[in-house]
Amino acid sequence: MSKTENKSDRSASPRTPRRKSAVRTQPSALNPQRSAFSIQRSALPLVIVNPTSAGGATGRAWPRMASDLREHFGAFNCVFTGRGGEARVIAASEAAAGRRLIIACGGDGTIAEVANGILEAGTDTELGILPSGTGGDFRRTLGIPMRTADAALALKRGRAKLIDVGRVEYLNPGGEAERRYFVNIASCGMGGEVIRRVKGEKSRWLPPQVPASLLTGRVAYAVAALQTTLAFTKPTLGVRIDGGREHRLVAANLCVANARYFGGGMKIAPEAKLDDGQLDVVAIGDLDALKILTNVPQLYLGIHLGLAQVHHAHARRVFVSSVAGGKALLEVDGELVGTLPATFDILPRALRIRV
Repeated sequence: MSKTENKSDRSASPRTPRRKSAVRTQPSALNPQRSAFSIQRSALPLVIVNPTSAGGATGRAWPRMASDLREHFGAFNCVFTGRGGEARVIAASEAAAGRRLIIACGGDGTIAEVANGILEAGTDTELGILPSGTGGDFRRTLGIPMRTADAALALKRGRAKLIDVGRVEYLNPGGEAERRYFVNIASCGMGGEVIRRVKGEKSRWLPPQVPASLLTGRVAYAVAALQTTLAFTKPTLGVRIDGGREHRLVAANLCVANARYFGGGMKIAPEAKLDDGQLDVVAIGDLDALKILTNVPQLYLGIHLGLAQVHHAHARRVFVSSVAGGKALLEVDGELVGTLPATFDILPRALRIRV
Protein backbone atom coordinates (compact mmCIF):
# COMPACT_ATOMS: atom_id res chain seq x y z
CA MET A 1 0.00 0.00 0.00
CA SER A 2 1.45 3.31 -1.04
CA LYS A 3 2.20 6.16 1.31
CA THR A 4 -0.72 8.20 -0.04
CA GLU A 5 -3.18 6.94 -2.61
CA ASN A 6 -6.06 9.25 -3.53
CA LYS A 7 -9.03 8.29 -5.66
CA SER A 8 -11.60 10.64 -7.08
CA ASP A 9 -14.82 11.22 -5.18
CA ARG A 10 -17.98 9.67 -6.52
CA SER A 11 -21.41 11.15 -5.95
CA ALA A 12 -24.38 8.82 -5.69
CA SER A 13 -28.05 9.13 -5.12
CA PRO A 14 -29.43 8.03 -1.75
CA ARG A 15 -29.78 4.30 -1.54
CA THR A 16 -30.83 1.82 1.07
CA PRO A 17 -28.71 -1.32 1.38
CA ARG A 18 -30.97 -4.36 1.20
CA ARG A 19 -29.40 -7.43 -0.34
CA LYS A 20 -30.11 -11.11 0.05
CA SER A 21 -27.06 -13.29 0.46
CA ALA A 22 -25.80 -16.54 1.92
CA VAL A 23 -23.76 -14.45 4.33
CA ARG A 24 -25.49 -14.09 7.68
CA THR A 25 -26.38 -10.78 9.22
CA GLN A 26 -25.87 -10.47 12.98
CA PRO A 27 -27.98 -12.95 14.94
CA SER A 28 -31.08 -11.63 16.72
CA ALA A 29 -30.68 -11.23 20.48
CA LEU A 30 -34.18 -9.91 21.18
CA ASN A 31 -35.96 -11.42 24.14
CA PRO A 32 -39.54 -12.08 22.95
CA GLN A 33 -40.81 -10.94 26.34
CA ARG A 34 -39.34 -7.51 25.57
CA SER A 35 -40.27 -7.39 21.89
CA ALA A 36 -40.24 -4.08 20.05
CA PHE A 37 -43.81 -4.91 19.08
CA SER A 38 -44.81 -4.20 22.69
CA ILE A 39 -43.73 -0.56 22.28
CA GLN A 40 -46.68 1.75 21.79
CA ARG A 41 -46.76 2.88 18.18
CA SER A 42 -46.42 6.62 18.01
CA ALA A 43 -45.37 9.47 15.77
CA LEU A 44 -43.07 10.66 18.54
CA PRO A 45 -39.31 10.07 18.30
CA LEU A 46 -38.16 6.87 20.00
CA VAL A 47 -35.12 6.91 22.30
CA ILE A 48 -33.39 3.53 22.60
CA VAL A 49 -31.37 3.58 25.83
CA ASN A 50 -28.54 1.21 26.65
CA PRO A 51 -28.48 1.44 30.47
CA THR A 52 -25.23 -0.55 30.70
CA SER A 53 -23.17 1.86 28.58
CA ALA A 54 -20.42 3.87 30.27
CA GLY A 55 -20.10 1.14 32.88
CA GLY A 56 -23.76 1.45 33.88
CA ALA A 57 -23.59 5.23 34.30
CA THR A 58 -26.17 5.75 31.55
CA GLY A 59 -28.83 3.83 33.45
CA ARG A 60 -28.09 5.68 36.67
CA ALA A 61 -28.12 9.07 34.95
CA TRP A 62 -31.19 8.43 32.81
CA PRO A 63 -33.77 10.27 35.01
CA ARG A 64 -31.71 13.45 34.74
CA MET A 65 -31.00 12.88 31.06
CA ALA A 66 -34.69 12.30 30.33
CA SER A 67 -35.59 15.53 32.11
CA ASP A 68 -33.04 17.48 30.07
CA LEU A 69 -34.27 15.84 26.87
CA ARG A 70 -37.92 16.72 27.56
CA GLU A 71 -37.00 20.30 28.45
CA HIS A 72 -34.70 21.03 25.53
CA PHE A 73 -35.99 18.66 22.82
CA GLY A 74 -39.62 17.81 23.51
CA ALA A 75 -41.82 14.75 23.89
CA PHE A 76 -40.51 11.28 23.06
CA ASN A 77 -41.06 7.58 23.65
CA CYS A 78 -38.37 5.49 25.34
CA VAL A 79 -37.28 1.87 25.61
CA PHE A 80 -34.37 0.31 27.53
CA THR A 81 -32.34 -2.51 26.02
CA GLY A 82 -31.76 -5.63 28.06
CA ARG A 83 -28.95 -7.35 26.18
CA GLY A 84 -26.48 -6.93 23.35
CA GLY A 85 -28.06 -6.79 19.90
CA GLU A 86 -31.48 -5.74 21.15
CA ALA A 87 -31.11 -2.11 20.04
CA ARG A 88 -30.65 -3.29 16.46
CA VAL A 89 -33.77 -5.44 16.50
CA ILE A 90 -35.89 -2.73 18.12
CA ALA A 91 -34.65 -0.11 15.66
CA ALA A 92 -35.36 -2.36 12.68
CA SER A 93 -38.90 -3.08 13.91
CA GLU A 94 -39.69 0.54 14.68
CA ALA A 95 -38.23 1.85 11.43
CA ALA A 96 -40.22 -0.70 9.44
CA ALA A 97 -43.35 0.37 11.32
CA GLY A 98 -42.88 3.99 10.23
CA ARG A 99 -41.04 5.63 13.13
CA ARG A 100 -39.45 8.75 11.61
CA LEU A 101 -36.72 9.48 14.17
CA ILE A 102 -34.92 6.94 16.36
CA ILE A 103 -32.40 8.29 18.88
CA ALA A 104 -29.57 6.11 20.18
CA CYS A 105 -28.63 6.83 23.81
CA GLY A 106 -25.34 5.17 24.65
CA GLY A 107 -21.86 4.78 23.26
CA ASP A 108 -20.53 3.96 19.81
CA GLY A 109 -21.71 0.35 20.05
CA THR A 110 -25.29 1.41 20.76
CA ILE A 111 -25.21 3.95 17.93
CA ALA A 112 -23.93 1.25 15.57
CA GLU A 113 -26.68 -1.18 16.62
CA VAL A 114 -29.42 1.38 16.00
CA ALA A 115 -27.88 2.36 12.65
CA ASN A 116 -27.74 -1.31 11.63
CA GLY A 117 -31.40 -1.76 12.51
CA ILE A 118 -32.48 1.26 10.47
CA LEU A 119 -30.39 0.14 7.49
CA GLU A 120 -31.77 -3.39 7.66
CA ALA A 121 -35.33 -2.00 7.66
CA GLY A 122 -34.63 -0.19 4.40
CA THR A 123 -36.53 2.97 5.33
CA ASP A 124 -35.80 6.71 5.44
CA THR A 125 -35.89 6.80 9.24
CA GLU A 126 -33.47 9.33 10.73
CA LEU A 127 -30.83 8.38 13.28
CA GLY A 128 -30.39 10.75 16.22
CA ILE A 129 -27.66 10.57 18.86
CA LEU A 130 -27.81 11.30 22.58
CA PRO A 131 -24.23 10.54 23.67
CA SER A 132 -23.50 8.54 26.82
CA GLY A 133 -20.81 5.90 26.49
CA THR A 134 -17.20 4.87 26.94
CA GLY A 135 -15.62 6.12 23.73
CA GLY A 136 -17.98 8.71 22.23
CA ASP A 137 -15.90 8.76 19.05
CA PHE A 138 -18.54 8.97 16.32
CA ARG A 139 -20.22 12.01 17.85
CA ARG A 140 -16.85 13.83 17.76
CA THR A 141 -16.77 13.69 13.95
CA LEU A 142 -20.35 14.99 13.85
CA GLY A 143 -19.64 17.72 16.40
CA ILE A 144 -22.43 16.57 18.73
CA PRO A 145 -21.92 17.94 22.27
CA MET A 146 -21.51 15.52 25.16
CA ARG A 147 -23.63 17.49 27.64
CA THR A 148 -27.20 16.14 27.48
CA ALA A 149 -28.95 19.52 27.41
CA ASP A 150 -26.74 20.71 24.55
CA ALA A 151 -27.17 17.45 22.64
CA ALA A 152 -30.95 17.70 23.09
CA LEU A 153 -30.94 21.22 21.63
CA ALA A 154 -28.85 19.97 18.71
CA LEU A 155 -31.46 17.26 18.08
CA LYS A 156 -34.29 19.80 18.16
CA ARG A 157 -32.58 22.29 15.83
CA GLY A 158 -30.84 19.75 13.59
CA ARG A 159 -31.74 18.69 10.08
CA ALA A 160 -31.41 15.38 8.28
CA LYS A 161 -28.13 14.78 6.46
CA LEU A 162 -27.27 11.82 4.24
CA ILE A 163 -24.01 10.14 5.21
CA ASP A 164 -21.98 7.22 3.88
CA VAL A 165 -22.00 3.86 5.63
CA GLY A 166 -19.34 1.18 5.66
CA ARG A 167 -20.18 -2.49 5.22
CA VAL A 168 -17.95 -5.35 6.33
CA GLU A 169 -18.01 -9.12 5.83
CA TYR A 170 -15.88 -11.15 8.26
CA LEU A 171 -15.74 -14.34 10.29
CA ASN A 172 -17.71 -14.35 13.54
CA PRO A 173 -16.36 -16.16 16.65
CA GLY A 174 -17.99 -19.37 15.39
CA GLY A 175 -16.05 -19.18 12.13
CA GLU A 176 -19.13 -18.31 10.04
CA ALA A 177 -19.27 -15.51 7.48
CA GLU A 178 -21.23 -12.54 8.80
CA ARG A 179 -22.04 -9.04 7.56
CA ARG A 180 -22.79 -5.76 9.31
CA TYR A 181 -22.71 -2.03 8.67
CA PHE A 182 -20.49 0.52 10.41
CA VAL A 183 -20.75 4.28 10.66
CA ASN A 184 -17.45 5.04 12.38
CA ILE A 185 -14.32 2.86 12.13
CA ALA A 186 -13.37 -0.79 11.89
CA SER A 187 -9.87 -1.95 12.82
CA CYS A 188 -7.70 -5.03 13.20
CA GLY A 189 -4.45 -5.61 15.01
CA MET A 190 -3.97 -3.72 18.25
CA GLY A 191 -7.43 -2.14 17.91
CA GLY A 192 -9.18 -5.47 18.34
CA GLU A 193 -7.01 -6.38 21.34
CA VAL A 194 -7.60 -2.98 22.97
CA ILE A 195 -11.37 -3.43 22.63
CA ARG A 196 -11.10 -6.93 24.11
CA ARG A 197 -9.40 -5.45 27.16
CA VAL A 198 -11.78 -2.45 27.44
CA LYS A 199 -14.82 -4.72 27.31
CA GLY A 200 -13.25 -7.34 29.56
CA GLU A 201 -11.69 -7.26 32.99
CA LYS A 202 -10.13 -4.14 34.47
CA SER A 203 -6.40 -3.70 34.57
CA ARG A 204 -4.65 -6.30 36.70
CA TRP A 205 -2.37 -3.72 38.31
CA LEU A 206 -5.24 -1.63 39.70
CA PRO A 207 -5.96 -2.10 43.40
CA PRO A 208 -8.95 -4.40 43.96
CA GLN A 209 -10.86 -1.61 45.72
CA VAL A 210 -10.87 0.50 42.51
CA PRO A 211 -14.14 -0.22 40.63
CA ALA A 212 -13.91 -1.01 36.93
CA SER A 213 -16.63 1.57 36.27
CA LEU A 214 -14.04 4.31 36.88
CA LEU A 215 -12.20 3.20 33.74
CA THR A 216 -14.31 5.12 31.24
CA GLY A 217 -13.58 7.13 28.13
CA ARG A 218 -9.96 8.01 27.46
CA VAL A 219 -8.79 6.44 30.72
CA ALA A 220 -10.21 3.03 29.80
CA TYR A 221 -8.73 3.13 26.32
CA ALA A 222 -5.38 4.51 27.53
CA VAL A 223 -4.96 1.72 30.10
CA ALA A 224 -5.96 -0.97 27.57
CA ALA A 225 -3.73 0.54 24.86
CA LEU A 226 -0.73 0.59 27.20
CA GLN A 227 -1.25 -3.03 28.19
CA THR A 228 -1.65 -4.04 24.55
CA THR A 229 1.37 -2.08 23.32
CA LEU A 230 3.65 -3.83 25.80
CA ALA A 231 2.42 -7.35 25.01
CA PHE A 232 1.10 -7.36 21.43
CA THR A 233 2.64 -9.46 18.64
CA LYS A 234 2.10 -7.60 15.36
CA PRO A 235 0.53 -9.67 12.56
CA THR A 236 1.50 -9.70 8.89
CA LEU A 237 -1.50 -8.52 6.89
CA GLY A 238 -2.38 -8.80 3.23
CA VAL A 239 -4.21 -5.70 2.01
CA ARG A 240 -5.92 -5.32 -1.35
CA ILE A 241 -7.26 -1.86 -2.35
CA ASP A 242 -10.07 -1.61 -4.93
CA GLY A 243 -9.19 -4.96 -6.48
CA GLY A 244 -5.51 -4.09 -7.00
CA ARG A 245 -2.51 -6.21 -6.13
CA GLU A 246 -1.97 -7.41 -2.58
CA HIS A 247 0.33 -5.39 -0.33
CA ARG A 248 1.86 -7.21 2.62
CA LEU A 249 2.90 -5.38 5.75
CA VAL A 250 3.63 -6.02 9.40
CA ALA A 251 1.10 -3.77 11.11
CA ALA A 252 0.56 -2.69 14.68
CA ASN A 253 -2.91 -1.64 13.60
CA LEU A 254 -4.96 -1.14 10.46
CA CYS A 255 -8.07 1.04 10.39
CA VAL A 256 -10.78 1.24 7.74
CA ALA A 257 -12.50 4.52 8.52
CA ASN A 258 -15.73 6.22 7.56
CA ALA A 259 -15.31 8.85 10.31
CA ARG A 260 -12.25 10.32 12.05
CA TYR A 261 -11.94 9.21 15.68
CA PHE A 262 -11.57 5.97 17.60
CA GLY A 263 -9.98 4.70 20.80
CA GLY A 264 -11.51 7.35 23.06
CA GLY A 265 -10.61 10.45 21.04
CA MET A 266 -7.70 9.34 18.84
CA LYS A 267 -7.92 11.19 15.51
CA ILE A 268 -6.72 8.22 13.51
CA ALA A 269 -8.23 9.27 10.15
CA PRO A 270 -7.99 13.08 10.09
CA GLU A 271 -8.94 13.35 6.41
CA ALA A 272 -12.05 11.15 6.59
CA LYS A 273 -15.34 12.66 5.46
CA LEU A 274 -18.79 11.20 6.01
CA ASP A 275 -20.09 12.11 2.57
CA ASP A 276 -17.21 11.62 0.09
CA GLY A 277 -18.10 8.09 -1.04
CA GLN A 278 -14.75 6.72 0.16
CA LEU A 279 -13.16 4.80 3.01
CA ASP A 280 -9.91 6.03 4.58
CA VAL A 281 -7.42 3.23 5.16
CA VAL A 282 -4.75 4.02 7.76
CA ALA A 283 -2.10 1.45 8.67
CA ILE A 284 0.37 1.84 11.54
CA GLY A 285 3.35 -0.24 10.48
CA ASP A 286 6.08 -2.17 12.28
CA LEU A 287 6.75 0.24 15.15
CA ASP A 288 8.20 -1.02 18.43
CA ALA A 289 6.47 -0.33 21.74
CA LEU A 290 8.62 2.70 22.56
CA LYS A 291 7.95 4.39 19.21
CA ILE A 292 4.22 3.72 19.51
CA LEU A 293 4.08 5.23 22.99
CA THR A 294 6.14 8.30 22.06
CA ASN A 295 3.91 8.98 19.05
CA VAL A 296 0.59 8.72 20.94
CA PRO A 297 0.19 12.54 21.14
CA GLN A 298 0.48 12.76 17.35
CA LEU A 299 -2.21 10.10 16.96
CA TYR A 300 -4.62 11.99 19.20
CA LEU A 301 -3.91 15.25 17.38
CA GLY A 302 -4.24 13.66 13.96
CA ILE A 303 -0.79 14.73 12.74
CA HIS A 304 0.63 11.23 12.24
CA LEU A 305 0.00 10.66 8.51
CA GLY A 306 3.45 12.03 7.68
CA LEU A 307 5.30 9.46 9.77
CA ALA A 308 7.45 6.98 7.85
CA GLN A 309 5.67 3.90 9.21
CA VAL A 310 2.15 5.23 8.63
CA HIS A 311 0.41 4.37 5.34
CA HIS A 312 -2.74 6.07 4.10
CA ALA A 313 -5.05 5.42 1.14
CA HIS A 314 -8.58 6.12 -0.03
CA ALA A 315 -10.69 3.22 -1.28
CA ARG A 316 -14.19 2.06 -2.08
CA ARG A 317 -13.40 -1.58 -1.38
CA VAL A 318 -10.75 -3.15 0.85
CA PHE A 319 -9.84 -6.78 1.48
CA VAL A 320 -7.67 -7.62 4.51
CA SER A 321 -6.35 -11.03 5.56
CA SER A 322 -3.89 -12.44 8.06
CA VAL A 323 -1.02 -13.79 5.94
CA ALA A 324 0.51 -16.06 8.57
CA GLY A 325 -2.79 -17.79 9.15
CA GLY A 326 -3.15 -16.71 12.76
CA LYS A 327 -6.30 -15.06 14.07
CA ALA A 328 -6.34 -11.27 13.89
CA LEU A 329 -9.15 -9.76 15.94
CA LEU A 330 -11.57 -7.38 14.21
CA GLU A 331 -13.43 -4.60 16.01
CA VAL A 332 -16.23 -2.63 14.37
CA ASP A 333 -17.54 0.61 15.87
CA GLY A 334 -16.03 -0.24 19.24
CA GLU A 335 -17.35 -3.81 19.40
CA LEU A 336 -15.28 -6.97 19.03
CA VAL A 337 -17.11 -8.93 16.31
CA GLY A 338 -14.76 -11.62 15.01
CA THR A 339 -11.62 -12.15 12.96
CA LEU A 340 -10.06 -11.71 9.52
CA PRO A 341 -10.33 -12.18 6.60
CA ALA A 342 -12.63 -9.23 6.04
CA THR A 343 -13.97 -7.29 3.08
CA PHE A 344 -14.96 -3.65 3.51
CA ASP A 345 -16.92 -1.48 1.10
CA ILE A 346 -18.63 1.90 1.15
CA LEU A 347 -22.34 2.63 0.64
CA PRO A 348 -22.57 6.31 -0.35
CA ARG A 349 -25.33 8.44 1.18
CA ALA A 350 -27.06 5.41 2.70
CA LEU A 351 -28.19 6.74 6.11
CA ARG A 352 -30.12 9.81 7.23
CA ILE A 353 -28.74 11.33 10.42
CA ARG A 354 -29.98 14.28 12.47
CA VAL A 355 -27.20 16.87 12.93
